[in-house]
Amino acid sequence: MVVVEKVKEMQKIIDSHRSEGKRIVCVPTMGYFHKGHLSLMELAREYGEIVVTTLFVNPTQFGPNEDFERYPRNFQRDFELAQSVGIDYLFAPTIEEIYPDNFYTKVIVGKFTDKFEGVKRPGHFDGVATVVTKLFNATKPDVAIFGQKDFQQALVIKQLVKELLFDIKIIVAPIVREADGLAMSSRNVYLSEEERKLAPRIFEALNLGIKAVQNGERRRKQINSIVLQHLRQFREFFIDYVAAVDSETLDEPEEFSPGQTVVILVAVYLGKTRLIDNVLVTVP
Repeated sequence: MVVVEKVKEMQKIIDSHRSEGKRIVCVPTMGYFHKGHLSLMELAREYGEIVVTTLFVNPTQFGPNEDFERYPRNFQRDFELAQSVGIDYLFAPTIEEIYPDNFYTKVIVGKFTDKFEGVKRPGHFDGVATVVTKLFNATKPDVAIFGQKDFQQALVIKQLVKELLFDIKIIVAPIVREADGLAMSSRNVYLSEEERKLAPRIFEALNLGIKAVQNGERRRKQINSIVLQHLRQFREFFIDYVAAVDSETLDEPEEFSPGQTVVILVAVYLGKTRLIDNVLVTVP
C-alpha cells in the first residue's frame, strides 16, 4: 500500500492506471477505522482493480461547537488496518492541500439537506458536498463506496453525482453493527462504560419500528411514536430527532403505501456523544 499526500501525485497515479484500462474504486473516510470501514474497503475490491481509501478529517463539515479538534485520529493504526485488507493507495492529504489559501468555492446540494442533519448541523452538508467533490476530482474513481449509517449523506452524494454529471457509480453498503446491535462508529470511543451499555437501546427502538411496519402500521406519526416511546424510557438519551420517511426522497407522508421502502432515522445524544442510526423496512 502506498500513502499519497498530494492531489497532483494522486491524479497522476490514477491516470496511469486508467491508461491500462483498470477500474478505480474510492472509499472516502475520516479515518479511525473500525470493522465498518474495513467492510467498505473489502467490498470495493469487488468493483475494481485499484482501491483508494481517502483519509481526511474534513474541517468544513464540523460546526463551531462540534468535535473537530477531538475527533479520534491515529494514522499508524489506520495505515495498518487499511494495509491488512489490501488497499492499494491511502490518500491522506493535509488540510492545506485540500483547502489552500484564498479558497472561496463550495458545493451546495438542495432538497436532501433541508431537514434532519441539515437543520441540526447547519452547513454540514455544504462541507460534505464540497470535500467529496474535491476527493472525487483527486481520485477520479469509477465507483465510490459509502456506508448506510450516514443515510442522508448518501442521498446527498447521489444527488451531487447526478446533477454535477460525475461518471461515478455510488454504492451504499449496509450498516455494520457490534454484537449487541450498536452501529459501528468512530465516535463510539467517546462513550463511557455505562453509556456504551445503554447505546444498543437505539437499535432496539428501531427494531420496534420495523416490527410495527411489518405488522401493518402505515401511519408515519405512529411509527415515530413507537420508536420514541422506547427511547424515552431512558433519561440518559437526549433525542435530536426520530423520523420515518420515504427512503428515496426523505418525504414524510401521513401514511406510507404498500411496497414503499421506509427508512427510520434516529439521532440522539448520549452524554456528550451524538449517535445516529437507521433501519430500512418495506411496507407489506
